[in-house]
Amino acid sequence: MENHRSKILVVDDEAALRRILKTRLAMVGYDVVTAADGEQALDVFSQEAPDLVVLDVMMPKYDGYFVCKELRKESEVPIIMLTALGDVADRIAGLQIGADDYLVKPFSPKELEARINSILRRLQKNNTSNTINSKVIKIGALYIDPNKRRVYLDDELIRLTGIEFDLLQLLINHSGAAVSRAEILKAIWGYSPRCDSDLRVVDVHISRLRAKIEEDPRQPEFIITARGTGYLFQRMVELAEAVKV
Repeated sequence: MENHRSKILVVDDEAALRRILKTRLAMVGYDVVTAADGEQALDVFSQEAPDLVVLDVMMPKYDGYFVCKELRKESEVPIIMLTALGDVADRIAGLQIGADDYLVKPFSPKELEARINSILRRLQKNNTSNTINSKVIKIGALYIDPNKRRVYLDDELIRLTGIEFDLLQLLINHSGAAVSRAEILKAIWGYSPRCDSDLRVVDVHISRLRAKIEEDPRQPEFIITARGTGYLFQRMVELAEAVKV
């Protein structure tokens, strides 16, 4: 089967929603485990090692933000957050602490399935594809190993999420040319924006990426904002002979 029985952890305090999502996701070929609150979510995660987490924000004991932070201390597992909060700033708060994407309640289960499929297809592609160039890419003090999917800055290993690495690689592949936020969203997340707030997913991940690879994120040297368009990687790309280990 295409998804190879990937395991999904669904975390939500609404029993009816857990049942619906478990049934729907099992019908399309996923193994599904559930948790009813944040504390249980952390326990189930450590026991089941899921391939992706669907995580509600408003829950008893530990909220989704806390759970997301805890998971990011030990894992780069994809996280899709579910939020009933209306303010855009609240919606994207999960992205700022490491979530990959979010959906606003009420949402279509089919839309969630599409988001999950897109993320897991991207991960499967990254795990099975062969990189054409096996050499490390060098841009100033920045080294990128496309085979091992590792990034170094001044010889220090920089921890990037899968989304952040794909985003960096996309911009480098278009070095010197602006890529629109809509194009980035479609290429990395697999869906087109339906409203301006959808594009904030790109902005937040760009901000997180800059914070990790730029000396001064407020005056970026690598990832430049192309006003009215999107983002571009402005540095020339070289190939390094020495491969980091």
